Amino acid sequence: MLLKIFKYSFFFALGILITIFLADYWVKKSTNVNLYTSLEAIPKNKVGLLLGTGKFLNSGNINAYYSYRIDAAEKLFKSGKIEYLLISGDNSREDYDEPTTMKEDLMARGIPEDKIYLDFAGFRTLDSVVRAKAIFGQEQLTVISQAFHNERAVFIARQKGIESVG
Repeated sequence: MLLKIFKYSFFFALGILITIFLADYWVKKSTNVNLYTSLEAIPKNKVGLLLGTGKFLNSGNINAYYSYRIDAAEKLFKSGKIEYLLISGDNSREDYDEPTTMKEDLMARGIPEDKIYLDFAGFRTLDSVVRAKAIFGQEQLTVISQAFHNERAVFIARQKGIESVG
């Protein structure tokens, strides 16, 4: 009896692992042609969707993901690859406001305030992408984040009918 339970548990766990790996492969494979690492190669879009993250780590140090996203948004904007920024992030607590913090840092780098729009309900990647279309009317955009995050965001966007690159 114990051997039978072990056998079924093993195959169940194996099935779950295979499903996870296949899903990851599907996301990577289907978004591969829509992800860019070169500023010159990325196509122009009117709007860049900057996905939020906290500026500081628990240690008090600046979050490298935050810095890289701000750098990328600035470069995309200043190169003319995007005309507007939609910053989507978490603002669920009085003392935590990802979109406003990102906006302030981008404005300090010379991005005009009238080119920045904020979405305070981007609690998850799914929320940010869905709201970009449903609330902000975007049918096409450039997702700004790290590669692993862009894979998911671009995949979700394309599943929701938004032409996107990352």
